Amino acid sequence: MGKTLVYKILEKHLVEGSLAAGERIGIRIDQTLTQDATGTTAYLLYESMGIGTVKTDLSVSYIDHNMAGFGPENHNDHLYLQTAAAKSGAYHSRPGNGICHQVHLERFGKPGATLLGSDSHTPTNGGIGMLAIGAGGLDVAVAMAGGPFYLTCPKVLGVKLTGKLRDWVAAKDVILKLLSILTTKGNVGWVAEYFGKGAENLTVPQRATITNMGAELGVTTSIFPSDEQTCKFLTAQKRESDYQNLSADPDAEYDRTIEINLSKLEPMAACPSSPDNIKTVRETAGLKVSQVVIGSCTNSSFADLMMVAKVLKGRNINNMVELAIAPGSKEVLNMLAENGAMADMISAGARILESGCGPCIGQGLSPADGTVSLRTFNRNFAGRTGTKGDQAYLVSPETAIASAITGQITDPRDLKEISGIAYPKIKMPKEFIINDNMIEKPLPSEQAAKIQVLRSPTIVVPEMPKPLPDKLAGKVLLKCGDKITTDHIMPAGTFLKLRSNVPEYSKVVFNCFNEKDKPTFAQRALELKAKSIAGMIIAGESYGQGSSREHAALCPMYLGIRAVIAKSIERIHKANLINFCIVPIEFANPADYDRINPDDELQIDNLLETIKSSKTIIIRKQDGSFEFTGKLDLSHRDREILLSAGLLNYVSKQTTKK
Repeated sequence: MGKTLVYKILEKHLVEGSLAAGERIGIRIDQTLTQDATGTTAYLLYESMGIGTVKTDLSVSYIDHNMAGFGPENHNDHLYLQTAAAKSGAYHSRPGNGICHQVHLERFGKPGATLLGSDSHTPTNGGIGMLAIGAGGLDVAVAMAGGPFYLTCPKVLGVKLTGKLRDWVAAKDVILKLLSILTTKGNVGWVAEYFGKGAENLTVPQRATITNMGAELGVTTSIFPSDEQTCKFLTAQKRESDYQNLSADPDAEYDRTIEINLSKLEPMAACPSSPDNIKTVRETAGLKVSQVVIGSCTNSSFADLMMVAKVLKGRNINNMVELAIAPGSKEVLNMLAENGAMADMISAGARILESGCGPCIGQGLSPADGTVSLRTFNRNFAGRTGTKGDQAYLVSPETAIASAITGQITDPRDLKEISGIAYPKIKMPKEFIINDNMIEKPLPSEQAAKIQVLRSPTIVVPEMPKPLPDKLAGKVLLKCGDKITTDHIMPAGTFLKLRSNVPEYSKVVFNCFNEKDKPTFAQRALELKAKSIAGMIIAGESYGQGSSREHAALCPMYLGIRAVIAKSIERIHKANLINFCIVPIEFANPADYDRINPDDELQIDNLLETIKSSKTIIIRKQDGSFEFTGKLDLSHRDREILLSAGLLNYVSKQTTKK
């Protein structure tokens, strides 16, 4: 039986375990990336290991999330990351150079290599044939130190693409179609591998759109072959030496196969407030739109924005629509400025934003109350825009710009009839304008050793977890439902500037559930912690979906949370819980979820021995009225990490042994 592309790359990077689906494996990591929202924690933890120079082939520290400076916190973080990267031998991409995933695709991504990033959309680089995986910052720090990355050996979903996209139908519609089939739940432990004649027709930026938003499926990563399209892209980036031809064997067998005929797709939209709430654009057409934002790591490539500029040339946007456009990188921005496309967008009434994440994580451009916002982003979780009760729709740039012109949700295929606008054919450039003057290369070791790391008072070294007790007595501080995202747990937006100060950032844990004139979640948790009583969280399905931000585990740990009991827990968040010594437990019988209430007092006896050797765990109410069984779906290494009081302590012990 032939091999899938995923297993070919895993085989070359395997350092521990066996390549059998469901087994725990360790792989060598070639490249890492961090960004400023997660990077300060990652570098603080990396520094605490005392490793010195990074051991990967290449590590890059990006600044792309928090670039507006309302107070000193963000710039403090930028200076810390710049100097910490220089000290540790990493590349540094300065503010304004672009979004990490877009820049990495352009300047660093290599077919066949492994990439671990402290951002859940790291799989973007699967569009170039990389095995690119999102993880928590502590896992990335360990990889920077030369350690393997551990994961469950995945099942492989083969997505066979046939046909060719028609005019006005975009790569975004491909992944929205797949989300309509698979939803955001139940895909943990899988990788999506695209193949087929239809895949051959997609450019690297189109592929990257699909692999980027594959994160919303909950899969470990997504990948395309490295082929002629990849060679063209890398050659245009003056990186043809990085190219290699890679694909699955012709007789490769997938654990499941889904076929999508690109020729039959139509424009799609993810409706409020989940990326899998999918309808066709025709079904939502006519709804009044007040805001359109084009950009993010999903749809801010040169080709995307050239299409937008061509549509806007000589026209005006609707006078009741606010249109904002954020190019994904300085490279894209430079090229749009040089060829006049930027002037066409500005003349039409567009506001040009900095090359960064910005509105995608609630950093500005929050929509007005009660209005519809169309966004070419990857997530539309409730409140993520920064507006409570928001109505954010996720669409392609084609649908977005058509709607900006008409003032209502519009199927772009109707533009010809409405405004006489024909579909603009955009060709990929044979040569990109390369200017890497905002990427700082690693210094020679003797110069790096002299660098003084700038660490301001707003940057606080995170507190490490305390060892777990053998008898865990705790109280249910929160009972929540399905699809609780890391945005619910740790809000971004205006609070994100606190990310480098855990005691301060922890004050807004589960802020969305706090009620006026009542103690906050954080206040109640700290009150219990002062009494040496553990906090516990009860949740439904897909707890911890969304961003990789480890603060969603780190801050609850600081507040004294010691266990999460859920129907299911998403991959990255589960790893983060383990890394910060919070026990992840899943209900053996999901119906037991209904029998637990907020403020219930729960107890686990013989916790340490149970973690050491058992796949199940007994939890009982302290009043003796009810007990239930939980599942401990943990590898041997996961168990050792929990028993060592977290990953950092575990790594320290392993290093001492060696």
